[in-house]
Amino acid sequence: MILIVDSGSTKADWIALNEESDVVLTTATKGMNPEVLSDEEFLDRAKSCPDLAQLKDRVKALYFYGSGCGSDLTKARVSGLLAGYFSNASIDVHEDTYAAVYATVQNQEPAVVCILGTGSNCSFFNGETIEQKIISLGYLAMDDAGGCQFGRLLLRNYFYNQMPMDLMVKFEKMFDLNPDVIKNNFYKQPNPNAYLAQFALFIVEERTHPFIQNLINEEMQRFIDLQIKQFDQADQVPIHFIGSLAHFLKEEIQRILESNNLKLGVIYKKPIDGLIYYHKV
Repeated sequence: MILIVDSGSTKADWIALNEESDVVLTTATKGMNPEVLSDEEFLDRAKSCPDLAQLKDRVKALYFYGSGCGSDLTKARVSGLLAGYFSNASIDVHEDTYAAVYATVQNQEPAVVCILGTGSNCSFFNGETIEQKIISLGYLAMDDAGGCQFGRLLLRNYFYNQMPMDLMVKFEKMFDLNPDVIKNNFYKQPNPNAYLAQFALFIVEERTHPFIQNLINEEMQRFIDLQIKQFDQADQVPIHFIGSLAHFLKEEIQRILESNNLKLGVIYKKPIDGLIYYHKV
């Protein structure tokens, strides 16, 4: 049996394929980002799923695609943790960028592939290999145009009283903005990045408001300038996107890309279906 995992910081999708490549299980756990979880927290998220407990000894190969798995050291750590639970499986760990490429690129067509979810990322697929020019330092320093960054911007504008009053009222109704609650989630709870990214839902809900439109435009332009345009071929190939934020902001993304003379490719909310096809063949 093959087990495929696509894990962000907020959620991890799991799919099991039998020897005939038929899907025999689909399930989900909390996100398993090793950069923000201890070893115990990371593994507990798999162990807490009854579906996985029932089949763990039957898994012969596990392919884990995850945010926070960009370095060799982290890959080795994740591989070791998973091997301790799925004891009969060979473990193959890749950064989530690979999942995005495998899910969006067809017929080995060159493309720029972007991730816009809780965090953000960007790579170039030349038809054979994946190229990244920037090493991400994670949500504290980077992740432009991702959910964390939009959450940060919203909270800053709210607490600095820079948000229009009509939006402040709606923001207060949508979230618990007690400073003690926010700081507790930032500094004392696991997955502070996923907590921060939840505020980005407000960006989606209010995306027609001029103030929110300006935030989207500024962040997407920054992402284009710093990430997409780093590749010389960006204006010659499609720009694909993976991630919930990209899915909900499709119209805004298309408009901003066109203003930069860039071509939008496909946008998928999550790459798991594409990974099934990739591992079947």
